[in-house]
Amino acid sequence: MSATRPAVDDPALLRWAAVTATLLLALAIFVLPLAAVFAEALRRGWEPALAAIVEEDAQAAVRLTLLVALIAVPVNTIGGIAAAWAVAKFDFWGKRLLVTLIELPFSVSPVISGLVYVLLFGAQGYLGPWLQANDLQIIFALPGLVLATVFVTFPFVARTLIPLMQEQGREEEEAAATLGAGGWDIFRRVTLPNVKWALLSGVLLCNARAMGEFGAVSVVSGHIRGQTNTMPLHVEILYNEYMFVGAFAVASLLALLGLVTLFAKALLEVLAGRRIGARA
Repeated sequence: MSATRPAVDDPALLRWAAVTATLLLALAIFVLPLAAVFAEALRRGWEPALAAIVEEDAQAAVRLTLLVALIAVPVNTIGGIAAAWAVAKFDFWGKRLLVTLIELPFSVSPVISGLVYVLLFGAQGYLGPWLQANDLQIIFALPGLVLATVFVTFPFVARTLIPLMQEQGREEEEAAATLGAGGWDIFRRVTLPNVKWALLSGVLLCNARAMGEFGAVSVVSGHIRGQTNTMPLHVEILYNEYMFVGAFAVASLLALLGLVTLFAKALLEVLAGRRIGARA
């Protein structure tokens, strides 16, 4: 009887070369630039960096960034769950079109999405006169920032859930329906527990993207300091004004928020893997 051989039996040298090349590429593209941001922020010491972060306009940008994410992420969480449930659990006309629309923000430049909202809700846009007549402002205000962010970040939750829901199939939901469970009970007691770890991962990715969005938000914000500037926009203004320490200090804070989000996502994946291993 012949010994069992692994499915992949590449030479050790080839494996080490691939791993080393990948690590060096990641170091050059991600780690070194990120470290340079923190180093530049602290080039003149802690005090100038902290002063740039606690400055009034910077604090307003931080609050606005968190507020936009606080609104956009729950909206996309609910919409992403609904879209994923519809795609994975039901057959209907236009299903392929729905999947295409979900993935549209991945293909369209964020700047274009911002311009679309300006065309719709701007002062010279299709709905601009009606909005002005009713004293409603969307562009150059919080609603415009939220709309642009929701558009850009919508796919993250849905695309995280759809493959998992499709892999799980519909048998458990159909069995629950056969036993008399309603739609809400099926979702709450069957579907949601099966996808909760993937859902949390998608929410974290959505949150990280929402806080770091620049293109679409830049178009609809108007760049009003202390009012409509999010953290990425505030970094751009400081950099254009040659206030490099302040720009890199705020950028390092934004990067730190992103790193915390990614760490939380990695922790969730570890916990999810342990739960799955314990069940097996």
